[in-house]
Amino acid sequence: MKRLSKKQMIIFAIGQLGWSLLSGIIGTWLVTFFLPTAGAADMGAVQYLLPGLLGGFITVIGLISALSRVFDAVTDPLIASLSDRSTNKRGRRIPFMQLAAVPLTAVTILLFCVDFGAYNAEFGWVNILWVSVMIVLFYLFMTMYCTPYNALISEFGKTQEDRMFISTSISLTFFAGTLFAYLPFVFAGTGFGTELTPLAQAVGYAWSFRICFIVLAVIGCVCMLLPTFLLKEKDYVDTKPSRENVFKSMTSTFKNKDFRAFSLSDLMYWVGLTMFQTGLPFFVKVSMGFAQGFVMVFMGGMTVLSAVFYPFVTNLVKKFGKKKLVIAGFFGLAICYAITAISSIPGFLPDEGAANGLSWVFALVVMVVAALPMALLGIIPQSIVADVAEAEAKVTGQNREGMFFAARTFAMKFGQSAALVLFTSISLIDGIVKPEDPNTIYPAKIGMLIAALVAVVFCVAGALIMFFYNEKKVMKTIAKEGDEAFLKAAEENNK
Repeated sequence: MKRLSKKQMIIFAIGQLGWSLLSGIIGTWLVTFFLPTAGAADMGAVQYLLPGLLGGFITVIGLISALSRVFDAVTDPLIASLSDRSTNKRGRRIPFMQLAAVPLTAVTILLFCVDFGAYNAEFGWVNILWVSVMIVLFYLFMTMYCTPYNALISEFGKTQEDRMFISTSISLTFFAGTLFAYLPFVFAGTGFGTELTPLAQAVGYAWSFRICFIVLAVIGCVCMLLPTFLLKEKDYVDTKPSRENVFKSMTSTFKNKDFRAFSLSDLMYWVGLTMFQTGLPFFVKVSMGFAQGFVMVFMGGMTVLSAVFYPFVTNLVKKFGKKKLVIAGFFGLAICYAITAISSIPGFLPDEGAANGLSWVFALVVMVVAALPMALLGIIPQSIVADVAEAEAKVTGQNREGMFFAARTFAMKFGQSAALVLFTSISLIDGIVKPEDPNTIYPAKIGMLIAALVAVVFCVAGALIMFFYNEKKVMKTIAKEGDEAFLKAAEENNK
């Protein structure tokens, strides 16, 4: 079968730019939009959902996200199995991706178009129902696109060099999509100042964000569809459909000891990363005292600095191996989150909108420290899943790439959901209550401090679990001509 050219690999990576843009909108704005800070509320942000904590430990938006995972637990392996067993003449993956792109875009937009007014005891349930249905549909269509898409990493990556190039490309587009999702901080709400932006003045606070979401979501849709029309799967992939049903395939996948170690470590990564990304607008505004527009500057700085390291990751893998670098990435993120925790100590830095020179020092240090770990953990884990899936296929004869990547997709979404529950609950600890609105709690610094420390714990746990992954055994199973440097590095890891 033919190998993808570098240009075609980049076209494939544009699909990830699309879905990561939509995922970034949800990851960034689900909490920020429905759990506004005190400063945002003063500028017109509406509390659409029941404010405060249910039972003293979970918010409504956190509960909705958690319950959507129950539904997702069924759809992830189901879509993976359907894709693995597909006999479609166009391939096992592309048809699913094409079918999912437009509805995924639509529900991303509709989720934020809940406009039945601020929460009240009589009609508040309508807002809750709307958000609940849309978030479930979002994860359904996300699974339909992402699981087949990720399976193609293993199938398109014929060699370790190809696999690392694809992983590097999609990591770049993932962070680019996530970065673009922060653009509403510049154009909507109050932007870089304390007054409403021209767009917000023209259409209102909430609709200024919705218009930005619509524009970004349409761009994301075009990006997702691009590889489905420009790449012919059958020209590059000639694997037989799996014969196993969903239950047998899922059981067989998790019988793989190395995959269990990796997937549990990966779950820790997604919880820790999402705790930080979801909390970024709050860390920037509440902990460090910047205006909301600086969230885009902060994320942009981290992304650009991280991208500087991308060209070197493949050579680092050849020298140190994937396992050792993933562990180093975990500890690097833990240090970054610990610094963020220090910035959140009450009274250490100014309150929202009053950032000073020390605020900038902390912001710059966090951006620099996060750069290399983000590059390592953004690129390498995808290639590890592809390695394990290929090794399993060689040993068992069953091509279950979809199921392996479904497990990673589920780890990502479960980790994101768990992080949303944790962050939305922890952020309200010792929160701000205004005399004129005693039933609503807004995030405060002590909550930011605890949230950052929790993220540190998850990163350290991920590093420790990763020690159980046997990279040498996997690489010896799949090594091909030209993979000698990668195999040697893996063998060094086990000495």
